[in-house]
Amino acid sequence: MPHRTAVTTETAVTTAPIMLELVDEDGQTIGTAEKLSAHQAPGRLHRAFSVFLLDGEGRLLLQRRAAGKYHSPGVWSNTCCGHPYPGEPPFVAAVRRTAEELGTAPALLREAGTVRYNHPDPASGLVEQEYNHLFVGLTGLPPRPDPEEVGETALVSAEELSRRHASEPFSAWFMTVLDAARPAIREVAGGTGGW
Repeated sequence: MPHRTAVTTETAVTTAPIMLELVDEDGQTIGTAEKLSAHQAPGRLHRAFSVFLLDGEGRLLLQRRAAGKYHSPGVWSNTCCGHPYPGEPPFVAAVRRTAEELGTAPALLREAGTVRYNHPDPASGLVEQEYNHLFVGLTGLPPRPDPEEVGETALVSAEELSRRHASEPFSAWFMTVLDAARPAIREVAGGTGGW
């Protein structure tokens, strides 16, 4: 039997840049830009989403962003946030990223409007210039966070959130998106959680 030699070749693996959808002030798509360049000062207005999931007691699921993230590392923020791929519906992106970051899917998720903001991040020098689609819902299975994305999670009532926000670092955009989503949070919470 002839002797066979296994031949292996190494191939260079290149990662394609992550592209974001640029929008005008009305949320209409006007082009695309690479993710980091869209966040460099002064920032370029782009589509984003923010998810707020509540448990059965009306407590909000927060995440502390992983310490290794290039933007806003180690700070607390809403359940999940991110950017749709160009052409990807924001609702689909919200469900996709919730699964990728937290290892869970919402048991219920509804649209909660949009909010436009411009928040510089003093720590990184990056700018959040976003047209943000908001989603509020209920948690499904307990989260199993990806440690590269999420440092830790916490479930908090409105009162617990106020105390935590006063004493711990939060993302620059957190209060803007929370305030915009609060009416829908109250509806989904149904009188629980103190919202």
